Amino acid sequence: MVHLPVMLGEVIEWLRVKPSGLYVDCTLGAGGYARAILERLTTGRLIGIDRDPRAIEAARERLAQFGERIEYVRSSYGELRKILGETRTDGLVADLGLSRDQLEQADRGFSFLTDGPLDMRFDPAQELTAERIVNTYGEKPLSDLIYRYGEERRSRRITRAIVRARPLTGTRQLAEVIERAAPRTSRERIHPATRTFQALRIAVNDELEELERLLEAAPPLLAPEGRLVMVSFHSLEDRLVKHALRRWAGQGVLAILTKHVIRPGEQEVLANPASRSAKLRAAERR
Repeated sequence: MVHLPVMLGEVIEWLRVKPSGLYVDCTLGAGGYARAILERLTTGRLIGIDRDPRAIEAARERLAQFGERIEYVRSSYGELRKILGETRTDGLVADLGLSRDQLEQADRGFSFLTDGPLDMRFDPAQELTAERIVNTYGEKPLSDLIYRYGEERRSRRITRAIVRARPLTGTRQLAEVIERAAPRTSRERIHPATRTFQALRIAVNDELEELERLLEAAPPLLAPEGRLVMVSFHSLEDRLVKHALRRWAGQGVLAILTKHVIRPGEQEVLANPASRSAKLRAAERR
């Protein structure tokens, strides 16, 4: 089953696809945004980027009808400058969340809803895994990581429990250790392990640093009136996007299109509760 990407209508509206334009989907994933862009192109082209080889192969199958109008690039979006070279694009889009496909693949270790190895790598060729972090990092570095990337106030309590329970190898095992150390309160909507899993995933994939590199490279690579559309899912990402867009606007490179952050509509949240934390920001090259 192919799931619709978050805020698809809003993304396409703000991207304002030109039929002859060149577009970049920085997070190809299941190909949802890519398909919507390709359907609006005539002589234009799309470059789809993803670190995950499974995502690339799945997108090739789902988008086969578009032939050579799409180019697939297995890379991190942090390498955007290297990928595009001197080429200017009419629009870039990035969805900074996990795809449903990745969450549902137990062997990837992204979710504790099904048991799997503590992996969490987008690119299986890299060495660092969540298991290595959980079992080898010192107590303070691990606690700092969970606090910074997960914005988890109970990071010290959770880390002490993790260290005592070592070695940890599975997602369910880790989630249970966290839940015992920091039980859910009556005010919490999310599982107690959610923030720690987020922190580990961000650390494994160097996500914030890659996002900073993307935000540094993207605006100069836009053609005049080219648009940048970013969808983030937690405050760390959104803060980086907001500050970068403001900085580029202050330098006269971008014009910010979204005066206030755009959120998914009520119907989308009801149909897909995972979309409730999504935030869209858009800007245009001056």
